[in-house]
Amino acid sequence: MKADISIPNPLFRSAQQLAEKLGISLSDLYTAALADYVIAHEKGSVTEALNQVYETESSEIEPELVKIQMVSVGGDTW
Repeated sequence: MKADISIPNPLFRSAQQLAEKLGISLSDLYTAALADYVIAHEKGSVTEALNQVYETESSEIEPELVKIQMVSVGGDTW
């Protein structure tokens, strides 16, 4: 898909230089940058959702489960 966007000139020039340095097209650079940006914000959404859960739910591990975990790793020091 093609899209028209407006970018400040200094940023455009920096992007051109980086694309040349990396040996990729400007379009590929924009695609990679936008993909990274979207992924970063999606991860933030997951973190926010988990934070909401743990505001009302305990994150404490049950004592019996802790004992089982300790037995499974033996006497190793971490």
